[in-house]
Amino acid sequence: GANVNFDRIRHVAERAEVGEKREAILAVTIPERPGAFKAFCEQIGNRNITEFNYRFADRDQAHIFVGVTTDPTTDDRARLVDKLSEADLPVVDMTDNELAKLHIRHMVGGRSPEAGSELVFRFEFPERPGALLKFLNRIGSRWNISAFHYRNHGAAYGRVLVSMQADLAEQAELASYFDDIGYTYFNETENPAVSLFMRS
Repeated sequence: GANVNFDRIRHVAERAEVGEKREAILAVTIPERPGAFKAFCEQIGNRNITEFNYRFADRDQAHIFVGVTTDPTTDDRARLVDKLSEADLPVVDMTDNELAKLHIRHMVGGRSPEAGSELVFRFEFPERPGALLKFLNRIGSRWNISAFHYRNHGAAYGRVLVSMQADLAEQAELASYFDDIGYTYFNETENPAVSLFMRS
């Protein structure tokens, strides 16, 4: 009706995905090192990642908040949790956790005193399986990702924030990697929002 706006429709759709068991919400701990994000995505397999929130906070471990599509007609979610656990990736199933779904998912981030020098970029990823892995494969393990924020909103392109631990002198080299990938991107390193809410 006239009282339902697009933000409300998105909220209803997100809750329906979880309620119908088509999306698992997980908190996963991975090693804090270059290449660990890619290794985690390989464990996810062909499932679509619907949400990914992470911010560098510790030099040893990274805690990520991730949404993944699952098959509601099988025990797919339980199998995924078991697979991650068997890969020595501690996981907590947050699918039925109201605090996590309503609040914590929006609070992952902020300043990181340990992150050091960072370059911040905004991307438009095509909404298709393998788009994220293509990005990670091209970047390789030279640079560590210190922040990543993505949420699927049902559009043709996903809006993604990526922060890399890199020096200003490496901007041109990173840009050449990004150009090769072919995704639209914007350098937001000097954006005042970054200075106010991400830098220590």
